[in-house]
Amino acid sequence: MTFMSAALTVALAAAAGERAALIVSGPASPARLDRATVITPAEGPPVVVYATTNATDQALDQFTVTAFVFKADGTLKARQVAPGRRTLEPRETKYSTLVLDGSPIDPTDIVVVGIDQVQRAGSDEWWRTDLQPAAEAAVPIRKPQ
Repeated sequence: MTFMSAALTVALAAAAGERAALIVSGPASPARLDRATVITPAEGPPVVVYATTNATDQALDQFTVTAFVFKADGTLKARQVAPGRRTLEPRETKYSTLVLDGSPIDPTDIVVVGIDQVQRAGSDEWWRTDLQPAAEAAVPIRKPQ
């Protein structure tokens, strides 16, 4: 049984595609994405696996992550927002995922992610930023051939 589980795990890993997502951030963000990878399984929607670090000396209660999907020519195709993990202690890093099930993702599409809202623990106020201009600027535009 252990052999079958190991074989299945290897088969699933081999069937999945993996590529880096571009990361953008707003000015003076209390949290940052350190790494983001888009994993495309053989079946089901792509998933962004990301590492988030609290960049402050205060606990963060919650944050939201926005993913932008651009066509290869730089045209915005989709935008998806999801809550990140709750409670990041000062300087702590945690991993989480964002399932890109809002629209189909083509192999040539470019995924850009960032944190657009953060709430400190014990506060009703949110730090916010508009990431779309930074996401658009991060996408390398390919000219038609």
